[in-house]
Amino acid sequence: MLAPQASSTAIEATTTAGAVRGFAANGVEVFLGVPFAAPPVGALRFAAPQPPARWDGVRDATKRGCIAPQARPSKEEMEKALPGLDIEPLIGGAQVQGDDFLVLNVWKPPGAQSGLPVMVFIHGGAFTGGAGSADVYDGSAFARVGIVCVTINYRLGVEGFTPIPGAPTNLGLRDQIAALAWVRDNAAAFGGDAGNVTIFGESAGAMSVANLVVSPLAQGLFKRAIVQSGHGQMVRPIAVAQRLTKRLAKILRIQPTLEGFRSKPPAECVQALVKVSKPTSGIDLRNPDGREPAFGLSRFLPVYGDDVLPDYPDEALKKGAGADIELIVGTNTEEMNLYFVPSGVRRKIGKLLANFAVGKVEPKAREILKAYGINDKAKRPGDAFTEALTDLVFRWPARKFAAAHRGRTFVYDFGWRSPAYNDALGACHAIELPFVFDTLSTASGPRGLAGVNPPQEIATRMNAIWAEFARSGALPWPEYDAATRIVFKPETGVAAPEAPMIAERFYP
Repeated sequence: MLAPQASSTAIEATTTAGAVRGFAANGVEVFLGVPFAAPPVGALRFAAPQPPARWDGVRDATKRGCIAPQARPSKEEMEKALPGLDIEPLIGGAQVQGDDFLVLNVWKPPGAQSGLPVMVFIHGGAFTGGAGSADVYDGSAFARVGIVCVTINYRLGVEGFTPIPGAPTNLGLRDQIAALAWVRDNAAAFGGDAGNVTIFGESAGAMSVANLVVSPLAQGLFKRAIVQSGHGQMVRPIAVAQRLTKRLAKILRIQPTLEGFRSKPPAECVQALVKVSKPTSGIDLRNPDGREPAFGLSRFLPVYGDDVLPDYPDEALKKGAGADIELIVGTNTEEMNLYFVPSGVRRKIGKLLANFAVGKVEPKAREILKAYGINDKAKRPGDAFTEALTDLVFRWPARKFAAAHRGRTFVYDFGWRSPAYNDALGACHAIELPFVFDTLSTASGPRGLAGVNPPQEIATRMNAIWAEFARSGALPWPEYDAATRIVFKPETGVAAPEAPMIAERFYP
């Protein structure tokens, strides 16, 4: 993340809450840790976000702000989970957790400009971790091509995605909407055009973007959206999610009420999150159809059936929600490699355990894994397991989301393969991020996600495509529909029809 240097120049901007002081360096202007909502503490904890209190004088915006309360594994734990891989640039490293974390960061071109397109990024992290100030999300490259780039924080885990009786649901999404309202009201102060806003996000951030596309509360706050490794299926009915509320309350030894949860500090709630997130916790979060929409990746998801998401997102799309939004939906070719290659699961898992694991979240597990070749003698069970989950968790739901959208829609599939882990990591989850932001230096090297010497030309191409889409809506490939299935490959710059996925047989 860009930080002020000895040669930096102080600059100021005036927001609706007061003046902020940032810095200019390396051809961009930067403002860090700018509040878009009041700290969610005291009476505001588990409450809808409120505007920040006005301040006198000039607030320092030269340092990264606090990040949301979350579980941060030690270096030893990270090394055990992902041996030889450094993902701190993607999750925020050892940044300070605190109360005043509903903040955002702004990168803009230098000087007094106006009418610039705005891009607002929503970070991932399974709805339980991450930060908008992580190094890989440095918006400098976008600013250098005339974009005002904004990254945001939002409430996570227990604080953001637990439906608690007496409290508003989907508080994390409400925070994101509050950040977009702040952008609407303050874009001009940074040279941006509030009428030309593009939101984009990855993983849980992409799921959030998909939800915002159909949310009536987000209408009019953005014009375009980019969904990177996400879709609208990773949501739960409120009634199912309340099983999690009750289990958390039991762990915390409180009543499952607003008063009960407010009685426990955020740190204790994070500890409860860790306990309930263990595979051995035994909580059943399957929907009535027998599927677990997060496939065990997170206990904490947005819910539908409230004012934020009145309908299941894919059904809302079919009814015309978000039809006025220009949309890019994309995935990586080997998403689940991130979870199964460093851990050794892809190499070691056998047929019995693979069937058992998928069967815990998917009623058609045996048929699906058989279709992906788990019984083929020439194929390792772990390869079939990983390929099946890549399609089930990410690629096929993303295509369904794209097909259901009634407005302009484009689909990509990123296939550049990281050489990490002796070329086994491949086109894994999150690999596109340093290319989109043109921040390859943050994810390169012997322990980097992108390995040694990743191709700069792909980063230059992807950053330019994303920027032009935000500027004008133009893209170098045709729109997507279920009949033609034209999919763009950013690593080659070529678009072509995509072959049907095996997962489609089971979820047409």
